Amino acid sequence: MQQTVFIIGLGLIGGSLALGLKRNKDVKIIGYDANGHTLRTAKRIGVIDEMVINMKDGSECADVIVFATPVSETIRLMNELPKWQLKNQVIITDTGSTKKEIMKAAISLREKGITFIGGHPMAGSHKSGVEAARPILFENAYYLLTPFEDESYERIQVLIDLLQVTKAKLVRVGAEEHDHMTAVVSHFPHLVAASLVHQLSFENELYPFTKQLAAGGFRDITRIASANPIVWRDITLQNRKELRNQLQAWTNEMSKLQDLLSYADSSDIEEYFATAKRVRDDLPINAQGAMFSSFDLYVDVPDYPGVISEVTGYLAKDSISITNLRIVETREDVFGILVISFQSTDDRAKAVDCIANNTTYETYIS
Repeated sequence: MQQTVFIIGLGLIGGSLALGLKRNKDVKIIGYDANGHTLRTAKRIGVIDEMVINMKDGSECADVIVFATPVSETIRLMNELPKWQLKNQVIITDTGSTKKEIMKAAISLREKGITFIGGHPMAGSHKSGVEAARPILFENAYYLLTPFEDESYERIQVLIDLLQVTKAKLVRVGAEEHDHMTAVVSHFPHLVAASLVHQLSFENELYPFTKQLAAGGFRDITRIASANPIVWRDITLQNRKELRNQLQAWTNEMSKLQDLLSYADSSDIEEYFATAKRVRDDLPINAQGAMFSSFDLYVDVPDYPGVISEVTGYLAKDSISITNLRIVETREDVFGILVISFQSTDDRAKAVDCIANNTTYETYIS
């Protein structure tokens, strides 16, 4: 039986969800976006099957409605939803990065007999917009669902069955649990990255060459500071309580580090870094987490003309697609001069084998 899914918001996430769901030939995708150009582009390149210029038109025939919009906009639309003509058994979900405020807004929907199940596909890309959408974006990425605790199993299963085709790892968590965990591993690290960049900007006023030296490890650990500031404004506002708690914990950790620098002996300092190394090395490599991973591969190539085209030529011969390529000048904290980014762990693994089969160059995954 055909299911009709109405996706509101056709950016990278909404567009990729549409393409992923279209793997199921029994799913029909209707799309809407406030930007008319984006909407027409989505239809032209086949991201959606049909487009509507009025959200109410798309909602009338939808079995599932997905809000792939910023959290603040999603909450606004949820408040309008009861005015729309909806199917009796329609399921409403979203893709927002915070869940507690959204689930609060969903209480009024539930009181009107409308099923709402929060969702958060934890995947992303270095590109944005509907033209960057791809059906594999959610493969092996965690897709967190936050239904009400007493939501019926049958209703949740309908959404799970629909989303299975994306090949995401579907996990059910509570809204507060979601916001706490994502604050720890995603939202707060963005604040730290932004603060480090602000500190660099200050230091660069006094020592202008600092920015050039920041092109290595510093650039990598602060990559997330380049994220969309409007998106992160909204996330920070929505999850500010958890972020304040994380900042206090971070301040306590920095106080311990201050004492370590002032009073500790060499063995204590070494153990501090050794503990951090053990924990970091135990993190999963082959899974997408809360933050976008570009799946970088570091290649220790010699410096001679044509070496980059040589490496990329081998990858092209094996039909391995790359998303980014750069040369690292400051390499104190990284392992190779050439950094190649891939779309997935599978592509990166194929690249490791390809380079090993064709060269003697060392490759590293950080």
